[in-house]
Parts: sequence; C-alpha cells; structure tokens
Amino acid sequence: MIKNAPFKFAEFENITIKAGSGGYFDKIFSSKTGDYEYINNQDSLVKQKVKLSKDDLLYLHRKAVDLGFWNMSKDMIADTSGKSPRYFIEYDYQRKKKIVEIDAAYNGDMKVKGAALELIETINKTINIAADKNK
Repeated sequence: MIKNAPFKFAEFENITIKAGSGGYFDKIFSSKTGDYEYINNQDSLVKQKVKLSKDDLLYLHRKAVDLGFWNMSKDMIADTSGKSPRYFIEYDYQRKKKIVEIDAAYNGDMKVKGAALELIETINKTINIAADKNK
C-alpha cells in the first residue's frame, strides 16, 4: 500500500465505525462521544461508553497510514441489495475527513479489500479492549 497520509494526528478529532447488514448498522462506535452500541448474542441492544486513550487513537491513526486508508476508494460496495455485511469507517480531522464504506461481497482489488478489512478488525479489537477496561 502507498503510505500517503495527508491527515496529521495533531489534527485528529474522531473515528466512527459502523457495521451491519440488510441496510441497518447494528454496531456503531464514535470515539468523540464514546458511544458504543451493538446487538449482543441474545439480540439485545447494548449501549455503553467506551473511552479510547490518546495512545489507542494514535495507534489507529498509524494503522490507517500503514494500510493506505487515504488511498482507498470511498465506495467499495458490490452488494446493492444490502444483504452482505457492510462496514463504514470515518476518520475526522480538523480540516479533512475520510470515509470508506465496504461490503464483504466487494470483488475489486483484493489487496485494498484486505487492507480495509484489516483496519476494521484492528479498530474493533481496540474498542473491545477499551470496553473491557471500562467494565
């Protein structure tokens, strides 16, 4: 991946991630508010506050740089029916923002798809570790 990052961590403001299928996001997190909502194994909506540390945010910023997030296409959608799992990632900075939406059925550049899915996995893992600390 090309490591071109026009976004600087000093200007970082927020990460938002959403996941779901069927045109509905059943997992949503915003680092700005700390709001984390998801559907658990019992089909119940769970709402909690999760605070990511400055180190967590720096790690996620650097991971996005390493994976070439800023060079990814905004829309990597293949399944227009909305039945395929879909992910939405938004990195907000003071002067710019980058949004990528991808679904599991995307059949474009597999290297880019893999990088996007790796970033999603990394963000989710970081959120889950922080959520466990907040319990």
